[in-house]
Amino acid sequence: MAETKKKTTKQDATVTVVQTGSPIGRKAYQRATLIGLGLNKIGRVSTLEDTPSVRGMIRKVAHLIKIEDAA
Repeated sequence: MAETKKKTTKQDATVTVVQTGSPIGRKAYQRATLIGLGLNKIGRVSTLEDTPSVRGMIRKVAHLIKIEDAA
């Protein structure tokens, strides 16, 4: 029997982000990125998997969020 190996880079790595800036007056893609990260109001907190796609989203709106914890 062939075993399937689960590819893991970091065991259950997560990153917690807090929204610190308003999306008012920002470009539509930045507002959409905040919603994709699970944020939509200042002060909201979202804990996400630490994946390359999430890191890319964080970079796009780095001026509107704060990384609380990179476990």
